[in-house]
Amino acid sequence: MNARLRKLAFENHKLEKRLLRLTGQAIAQFNMIEAGDRVMVCLSGGKDSYSLLDVLLLLRERAPIDFDIVAVNLDQKQPGFPEDVLPEYLRTRGVPFHIEAQDTYSIVKRVIPEGKTMCSLCSRLRRGVLYRVAGELGATKIALGHHRDDILGTFFLNLFYGGTLKAMPPKLMSDDGKHIVIRPLAYVEEADLARYAEVKAFPIIPCNLCGSQVNLKRQEIKRMLVEWQKRHPGRVENTFNALARVTPSHLMDADLFEFAALRASGRPDVGGDIAFDESPCESEEGAAADVIRFA
Repeated sequence: MNARLRKLAFENHKLEKRLLRLTGQAIAQFNMIEAGDRVMVCLSGGKDSYSLLDVLLLLRERAPIDFDIVAVNLDQKQPGFPEDVLPEYLRTRGVPFHIEAQDTYSIVKRVIPEGKTMCSLCSRLRRGVLYRVAGELGATKIALGHHRDDILGTFFLNLFYGGTLKAMPPKLMSDDGKHIVIRPLAYVEEADLARYAEVKAFPIIPCNLCGSQVNLKRQEIKRMLVEWQKRHPGRVENTFNALARVTPSHLMDADLFEFAALRASGRPDVGGDIAFDESPCESEEGAAADVIRFA
């Protein structure tokens, strides 16, 4: 093996180790998977869900606990969808799977006017079907392939267009209280998933429904984050880390902090008013010691 191939193999090994480390860190920190769980991995045919399945299979081999994995694909009956690709891949990997055929594509196309964003309705329809299937399969956890950049993108969408400080949680309970949804790739960068998909040569299936909407707000946010990464190294990482370092007393939500009941106690408070101090305003490159590293 020549030097170039050795270097490529080394970099690919580093990439796999990083994905395993960050995914394992998220699973452990948020107690995503427990002994005896039956984890339903939602497989769309895109790079993120393929990577999620692959990484979970690798982690299961090394985990100190036993848990089952079942892959589920929702065939939304999009025109030209290659129905044989996912079953063939999953049989090759020896992964139990279920293909749920529901024509949500026609519903979305009929209900949403041409040129309008389809994401919200499409997501609701998919979610309802997947929750039902999870119950039928006896799944205790529903694993989605959202990554760090998805979480950040959702945060800025809600901030800019919804007026709320809200992102995608790494773990949540469904509205009906029957399901736990997990996002094991919460700490993983999209760029790493794209490269991992190339290395593993996953049989990617493009989503024509989403891909046809080039002016989505989410795409605008994605371009903004890419530009930040180029011009201001460290800004994206610091912003992401801020989601886990929230100080309610220095925001304005009276439901999170009892401002009305606040009185001077006469005792020093180590977490008191440092809102205007200079010390927390480090350079974007000088991240604090307790943040998530992505190198």
